[in-house]
Amino acid sequence: MNRKILLGILILAFLGYAGYSFVDSVTPYVGIAEAQTASGSVQVKGLLAESAEAPHMEGDYFVFTLRDEDTGETMPVRYHGAKPDQFDEAHHIVAVGKYKDGAFQADKLLIKCPSKYEQQGKK
Repeated sequence: MNRKILLGILILAFLGYAGYSFVDSVTPYVGIAEAQTASGSVQVKGLLAESAEAPHMEGDYFVFTLRDEDTGETMPVRYHGAKPDQFDEAHHIVAVGKYKDGAFQADKLLIKCPSKYEQQGKK
């Protein structure tokens, strides 16, 4: 009887932890305006703003400006890490993180480049 109770408690604890981890890992896509007011981690998709300051390194941070392709709003992004390999060929950029201290503090950058296979299919 005690083993069944202990097993039940362990199963419930595992399910609770798994549910918490899943909810914590889900980061919704939002626009730039929403990203600036969001309380948790979010994903923001946009284009490199060409009219802004050129992407550059500031210490350990890669800094650039993201532009919302629908609204045209811009937002500075500070990514803790080096410039991603295919950043210059990026079709879209997805920054994952949260807005803090006047800039979007990105933990992760996802670079969406035009596929080389799309070009091969057009020949």
